[in-house]
Amino acid sequence: MAGFSDFLENEILDHIFNGSAYASPSKYVGLFTAAPSDAGGGTEVSGNGYARELHAAWAVASGGGTSNTGAITFDNPSGSWGTITHFGIFDSLSGGNLLAWGSVGTSKAITIGDVASFASGTLTITLD
Repeated sequence: MAGFSDFLENEILDHIFNGSAYASPSKYVGLFTAAPSDAGGGTEVSGNGYARELHAAWAVASGGGTSNTGAITFDNPSGSWGTITHFGIFDSLSGGNLLAWGSVGTSKAITIGDVASFASGTLTITLD
């Protein structure tokens, strides 16, 4: 399953039905070793050279979904990041709000020398 966070769902509903302003946020991709949910949570990678990656290029929505256009490549870790199972889209490099999340498909252990990278079209967000 993949989709919008409760935070983003509320922002969109308020924007559409209450006229509240909501500008398109920055989109930082983060990696998780335990799944987040629409309410947030999960276990985001931390330490060992990990940082979220800014990625603004997403396909025009079709069929209720979108995916990354262009590769997303993280820096080489200086130690283990654990086994990556999910990704999240945040509005900030650190902290901030989880906007959307999903599975990376095939889980992968990331250690020194491994580079976490996702080809164009492999990270998909859908509305449920």
